[in-house]
Amino acid sequence: MKVWTYVRKNSFVLLLVIVFALLDAFVAWRDPMSVSERFEKDDFTKTLIHHQWQRSGAVFFGNSAVTGAYMEDKAKRPLVEMGMSYGKLTDLKEILQRGLYEPKQRLVVGIDVHTMLDQMQTDPRFPWSRPWYSPYLFYYRDYFQDAGSEWLRNAWTGARSGKLDFHTYVPRWMDKELYFGHEPAEQLKKDLQRYEEHYYWMTLADMKDNLAALDWVVAYAQQNGLPLQVVWMPLNPDPAYPQPKYWQALRQSVNKTLQANAIPMLDLADAFKPDEFHDLVHLNRETGAPKFTSEVDRWLQSFEKPAK
Repeated sequence: MKVWTYVRKNSFVLLLVIVFALLDAFVAWRDPMSVSERFEKDDFTKTLIHHQWQRSGAVFFGNSAVTGAYMEDKAKRPLVEMGMSYGKLTDLKEILQRGLYEPKQRLVVGIDVHTMLDQMQTDPRFPWSRPWYSPYLFYYRDYFQDAGSEWLRNAWTGARSGKLDFHTYVPRWMDKELYFGHEPAEQLKKDLQRYEEHYYWMTLADMKDNLAALDWVVAYAQQNGLPLQVVWMPLNPDPAYPQPKYWQALRQSVNKTLQANAIPMLDLADAFKPDEFHDLVHLNRETGAPKFTSEVDRWLQSFEKPAK
């Protein structure tokens, strides 16, 4: 009886909660954050959009260094370019665990100075970033507020001119960020200062989650008979911009795992000149990216069996 009395006294509030839960479940099912051009997209979703929502194929995974360096449209052995701004190995694990994408033929992973940092910021729009207990409408509230404000502005503008307009909007940018030209020395120094302040003091202890994710990905590839390969992504060799102290220790740790599991590795960390970079970690589109793509192509062709 006490329960029934409580329900009767709070029926209006409980009804609101139920209505909100049903509405939130419906909106989450429609997932406008992924499918509507009214909302900005994360780089994983952009990858799917650029490939007609196909969720399987040969993949080159990594962070923005892969996006900037690998020219899928110029490759002779093209891989799905799944470079993601702020992408880490823990993100790849989430993608594979959740079945959001199924790599086939081969999985190439690009690792640079930021790919393994547990504390590296992430993109809250990644499909796996929202905790299961967080309501869809609440978690993405800032994006809905932005889209809603635009909707109201356009509706008001239309009403003032005697029109009923609820459909006009500016489509959000759907392409990934590429890197053209060269940053000036002043900007490179600012980049280095930011990296040193936020990341360069770290040690392997600050990468334990991503190192564990690497082990998980290796086991996943072995269990699924998936050829796994790793590319060490280029780092600007200009002596004016020192490498992070953890770089060599990280390379040794990862290479030890690769060697123990007979995983092929292509080391391009020191293979490019300063003038082939846009900044400290991204190759430029004019000279660096074409050369990188050719190097990866040549490497992948070396695994092919010669024709009889």
